[in-house]
Amino acid sequence: MSIDLSTYKKETKTVAKSTTGKRLMPYSKKFSDKKKEVFYRELCMLLKSGVDFKKALEILGNQSKNAFEQTLITDIRDKVVHGKSIYESMKASGQFSPYEYFSVQIGEETRKLEEVLAELQKYFNRKIQMRRQIISVLTYPAIVMLVTISVLYFMLNKVVPMFSSVFKQFGSELPRSTRIILKISNHSGTIFIILFAVIGGLMLLHYLMKDKDGYRGVTARMVLKIPYFGNLVRKIYLSRFCQSMNLLITSQTTLLTSLSLTSKMIGFYPVEKSIDVIKNDITKGLSLSESLKKHAIYETKMVSMIEVAEQINELDAMFERLSDQYNEEINHQTKMIGVVLEPMIIIFIGVIVGVIMISMYAPMFDLSKIIRN
Repeated sequence: MSIDLSTYKKETKTVAKSTTGKRLMPYSKKFSDKKKEVFYRELCMLLKSGVDFKKALEILGNQSKNAFEQTLITDIRDKVVHGKSIYESMKASGQFSPYEYFSVQIGEETRKLEEVLAELQKYFNRKIQMRRQIISVLTYPAIVMLVTISVLYFMLNKVVPMFSSVFKQFGSELPRSTRIILKISNHSGTIFIILFAVIGGLMLLHYLMKDKDGYRGVTARMVLKIPYFGNLVRKIYLSRFCQSMNLLITSQTTLLTSLSLTSKMIGFYPVEKSIDVIKNDITKGLSLSESLKKHAIYETKMVSMIEVAEQINELDAMFERLSDQYNEEINHQTKMIGVVLEPMIIIFIGVIVGVIMISMYAPMFDLSKIIRN
């Protein structure tokens, strides 16, 4: 069994219509990862209980309290009733990725739809958990940095000018650090405007260039070179790669087809680019492990384990073990990021506030001498 991917095109933002002709998907609506995880889990449970697919979708549609979700599920059911395959119905909705509907197509053709749905549920469950961990770890530093910038702005615009009016009466030369802080305070408005303009410009640049291969390659290399964070990002995408390959190979998809589908859902340029080369190498007769060795994004440990799996013909089981192993390492590293970042941020804030306050109070130490003179 194989799937022809030559006809695949990037999804365009179109408004899907239901079988009744009504508008189904406004641009603002999206079937979120959390809803997909619940959808696949409950659909799998119903199918395993002996309920046929059409009835299962009817049950899910009726129990949904969200109008958008209910309309989506009902529309898929209606298309299936009118003779379309599950894969075609999901694809027509515009709410599912190629990875999802091609996986469902594989499940339909191999009569392993329940297993495929269970693996899709696991995939989205892990994706949601990973996102939550990263958000929980970065939320505290983000809030603290925002408060730090606000405090810094307040000190430079309110506190420092108060000291400045006092220093003018001293009649003596101020310490160098004090002079620097006063200059920064005098131009603080301009500095913060430039800072926010630069941040806004970078965000706009990212929005305009995010689909360009050159830009994606440069930013990916920069991210991977960040100490500790780069290694974490690498493991996150290697985990997704292993998880996707496990699902597709378990569904008896050919290796080249599995790589093609995985490339379309990874979303990380170094992995996507490497897969194009790997497919060509495999077509020429090289093994998967030999092809992976050529690319630095793949860890030596991972390549070695895949090489062993190829020899004993257990690639699907090995990808599952690798995915579980990477998930454990990601969990540990995200927790460590929180443990390390909190004291570092506190030290950073303390240094900034300390430098400003010392610079402001240093001339006060000579105040008694100035008054005596």
